[in-house]
Amino acid sequence: MIRSITQAKPEEEIDELLSGFGRVFIVGCGTCVTLTHTGGEPEVKAMAEKLSKKGKLTTGHVLLPVACDNLTGEAVKEYAGQIGQADVLLIMTCAFGVQTVARQVNKMVVPALDTLFIGKETGLGQFDEICTQCGTCVLGETGGICPVTSCHKGLVNGPCGGTNNGKCEIDEAKDCAWTLIYERLKALDRLGSMRKLQKPRNHQGEPSPGKFTL
Repeated sequence: MIRSITQAKPEEEIDELLSGFGRVFIVGCGTCVTLTHTGGEPEVKAMAEKLSKKGKLTTGHVLLPVACDNLTGEAVKEYAGQIGQADVLLIMTCAFGVQTVARQVNKMVVPALDTLFIGKETGLGQFDEICTQCGTCVLGETGGICPVTSCHKGLVNGPCGGTNNGKCEIDEAKDCAWTLIYERLKALDRLGSMRKLQKPRNHQGEPSPGKFTL
């Protein structure tokens, strides 16, 4: 299961972003942020109560099925009246959802969350970063294990000098990504792949802002 991983912005930052706005409409999402407990129904209701105590009027709220989906526009139309009464929309979704909603309404939008990374569920309630969408994928040479996300230092040409007994020097409880890559390639009889020198990472693999056309 792949999700956008988010965390709540500091309360002080949200207060500052909402400064000058008295009437707020709140938007949550039924997928990623519901799973991570950052923008589901309970969190949306708790936010409404919190804002009320601070003197804000909540004109309404909605939990969009998938905030970053093309159907968001239709869902937003159903709440046009309540949205129209608001000065601002407080969006409790990932950044994709914030931008999707913003394109549908002629109102200021304020994100309540920070989007951290794209993650895969590796245990009950645990998500590990699997891709930074760097645009320079080296998985073909590393046996399908990403050194950019699996290594704390993002090294693409083997381990650092601090690896010890297959563990990371930064987090001793974490396996060294390059030890995992070595063992994987060894098992596949593809150790020769490690001898290919990777050029310094292009941190702008796709010119920004990115665009792709089929």
